[in-house]
Amino acid sequence: MEIKVENSENVRLDAYIASKQSDLSRSNIQKLIDSGDILVNNSIKKMSYKVQEGDVIHINVPEAREANIKPENIPIDIIYQDNDIIVVNKPKGLVVHPADGNPDGTLVNAIMAICKDGLSGIGGELRPGIVHRLDKDTSGLLIVAKNDKAHRLMSEQIKNREVRKIYIALVKGVVAENEATIDMPIGRSTKDRKKMAVRKDGKEAVTHFKVLKRYPSYTLLEVKIDTGRTHQIRVHMAEIGHPVVGDMVYSSGKNEFGVEGQMLHAKSLDFKHPITGEQMHLEAPLPKYFEDVLDKLSSIEEIRTS
Repeated sequence: MEIKVENSENVRLDAYIASKQSDLSRSNIQKLIDSGDILVNNSIKKMSYKVQEGDVIHINVPEAREANIKPENIPIDIIYQDNDIIVVNKPKGLVVHPADGNPDGTLVNAIMAICKDGLSGIGGELRPGIVHRLDKDTSGLLIVAKNDKAHRLMSEQIKNREVRKIYIALVKGVVAENEATIDMPIGRSTKDRKKMAVRKDGKEAVTHFKVLKRYPSYTLLEVKIDTGRTHQIRVHMAEIGHPVVGDMVYSSGKNEFGVEGQMLHAKSLDFKHPITGEQMHLEAPLPKYFEDVLDKLSSIEEIRTS
């Protein structure tokens, strides 16, 4: 496609294209500039280049490569599905997309078997349709896009913090505050590159929590995040001395229930349907193992108070 700059607006190249091409997100435009698929007067320019009147911008959008992922018949709890999106209740222990060490047996393999017409190609060959993610051992709601338009518009909502995500977490210790906000930047740990940590030079990370119930030695929380940093809830809760039960990375010591993998569940999502604009509210019940642990805690509480 071709765009001719009709008047000099002293606007950055990426911003100018974004204002003229609603089908391309700013991040996609920046990737196209970096890859040399966007030329100004047949020359490669930086995204910070200020467009001039008479400039001719050529945009080449490569066709999305077909994902070479084998569909697998993995049982998945589908909460909602239409022609544009599918929302699933991801079980604990299931990796979201293929990667080194997990070439198959992932959520994407399962979704490929369900969505025979394919998924959005924006996520790349290994992450088709994946708009956001959940850690392997975090269960709950996950949105997958079936086409590029739904993917782009859903990603914009997430970027603009218009998607409301509510998690349920069981943490160690008795949390004193009924409600609180954790505002601590998160970045890659300098001691262990596989871990994240609270760092002054990290990216903004804001977590809100509310106590649902206190047990002897444990607290059940409702958690809402404004930002979606890697391992955000797990890092923040560990930082304030209340790590998520079962977290094998950010918690030291065993738990009395023998749970492996964090007791963290993405319970609900509120968002606008990317195509119809309908306000969506979806919920996923707590996994059975989570309910069983809470039942045991309630029994222990009754014994200690009787």
